[in-house]
Amino acid sequence: MRFLPLIMILALAAGTPLVKARANGDVEMSPSSRPAINSELLQQDIQEALTIMDDALAKQEETSPEDEYYLGRGVAANILKQYKPYLEDPELTDYLNTICGALVFHSKKPVIFNGYHVMILDTPEINAFATSGGHIFVTRGMIGVADSEDALAGVIAHEIAHIQLRHGVQIVENMRLAQDLSSAAERSSLIASRSPEAQQIKALFNSSVREMINVMVINGYSQVQEFEADEYALSLLAGAGYNPSSLIDALRSLEIRQPQQAGGFNKTHPSPSSRISNIEQTVQTYRTPDTRSFRVDRFQGVK
Repeated sequence: MRFLPLIMILALAAGTPLVKARANGDVEMSPSSRPAINSELLQQDIQEALTIMDDALAKQEETSPEDEYYLGRGVAANILKQYKPYLEDPELTDYLNTICGALVFHSKKPVIFNGYHVMILDTPEINAFATSGGHIFVTRGMIGVADSEDALAGVIAHEIAHIQLRHGVQIVENMRLAQDLSSAAERSSLIASRSPEAQQIKALFNSSVREMINVMVINGYSQVQEFEADEYALSLLAGAGYNPSSLIDALRSLEIRQPQQAGGFNKTHPSPSSRISNIEQTVQTYRTPDTRSFRVDRFQGVK
């Protein structure tokens, strides 16, 4: 698409008439009667056209932390609408948020625009979601699958990884890029000035929310992104003092329980066995002391 303005300019330079005689008898200026085109000015016009489009695409790829939050908040509202009601259990909710806090404290991105927040969805479906705004949803069914605090931490670490690796935002940015490339020649100056009309902003926001909901709830992330999130989660677990192998424990529990339930992780994640195979070797590289026994009573007290 970046060559479309160039083609149009070169057509003028070659003397190719872009507009022919009209039906009402009016005739466009013939090539011979057009003034000569200065080659230096032509080259400048070409460069300016390409620069405008490059700047437009570069700016369109940028998503600020504030943009990520509000986009994530829109996604969170839609998830709550689909899975309402959420579970009103302050003790268990605080417990999950404490685990989340420990995981992000030593991470590469401990602070985001409005922080990390965990909420429990009151459904037996086994699943978990995270939005770009830092909202993490864990279902009651998922909590029931976990047999230790470390296993729960493994689930939450995986969702934090999606946030910190910006997987949801990347999908939206790729979607926007594809849309823009299809019409960049016509819209480049508008995008570059970053002054689209209110209706265009609203349409773009709504389409972005729908795309993220489609990925998270219906189709799931790509296998590459899921594997990447698992690998990143291991470092989060180790940094917080959890045993990284607890993620494998959680996946093995899912492997047992998943076939018994339609939807949920079955629909949005690769198979537990493939995820286990992907991280088995990496887990061996961590030398984190096994302190799981110290968290047994705390786990049993809230579950």
